[in-house]
Amino acid sequence: MALTLFLLLATAMAIYWACEWFVNSVEWLGLKWGLGETATGTLLAAFGTALPESAVTLVAVAFGTGSGQQDIGVGAAMAGPMVLSTITYGIVGLALMANATKRGQSVRTVMVEVDRHRLSRDQGWFLIMSLFKVGCGFVVFAAKPWLGVLFLAAYGLYVRQELGGTQEAAQDLEPLTFRPHDAVPSMGWVALQTGVALGIIFVASHLFVAQVEQVGLLLGVAPQVVSLLLSPIATELPETLNALIWVRQGREHLALANVSGSMMIQATVPTAFGIFFTPWIFDRTLTVSAAVTTLSVTILFLLFRRGALSGFRLSLVFWLYLLFAGSLLV
Repeated sequence: MALTLFLLLATAMAIYWACEWFVNSVEWLGLKWGLGETATGTLLAAFGTALPESAVTLVAVAFGTGSGQQDIGVGAAMAGPMVLSTITYGIVGLALMANATKRGQSVRTVMVEVDRHRLSRDQGWFLIMSLFKVGCGFVVFAAKPWLGVLFLAAYGLYVRQELGGTQEAAQDLEPLTFRPHDAVPSMGWVALQTGVALGIIFVASHLFVAQVEQVGLLLGVAPQVVSLLLSPIATELPETLNALIWVRQGREHLALANVSGSMMIQATVPTAFGIFFTPWIFDRTLTVSAAVTTLSVTILFLLFRRGALSGFRLSLVFWLYLLFAGSLLV
């Protein structure tokens, strides 16, 4: 147990420091490629940190031995967006509340300035795709595997829309960690730091998930419960840490854009893998997960749409995950 807890802490620290490197290098990468800050968060940062969970889903559903591993893959494809829309956004809300408290402001009334049109549009996209993929989980027909292509095409359309939108000028960037004395680091160093950070995130995330599952076994928690409750929290840790790092830097729009972009990937790519390689039929647990995610995203859509975003209101979606956990344990 002591070794497991040590490895759990060590891998969590490794993920945090790798995320620091990744956030730093991906901003320079966005600048090199002429992307605005929001597109950097929704596309580059989101794609990089979504790789571990997308890989986990693909391996489970395409190469898993037996229906048990495929069930875990489908569960991961559904639980990932739920964790992002509840825990991750909730933690960002708590971080915004902490910032407001430090400035002597009211956590209930101070509003966060964000691109509400862009963020509400992302939540709207997610709702449409979520309802479609949930509908597919209740029907059986021969052509269902081909629908996976539609989800990949939907993400491609989203990327095109992000790249075609108005791009904001990047703010002053911190020096590249690998080349702190270079005013403008070369593309080679930026790519190297990005690759090293992603490699550490990928390996450490898998080790972290393994330790979380081991803790569940040691505590006598059923593997199915661990795969639906604990493992998604672990696999979404990079996105959560990225968002916290940007909130700490006072760049809330990047933090929210990163989570929003990650949700778009989670709604399409892992879902496509699941539809390609499994029957994609929902049981009670997956149905409850889909309902909680839909409710949370609807709340987020209304908050962003109305521009009534505060750290306190954003933190409220965290309780929806506790609602799901309670229903699953019961």
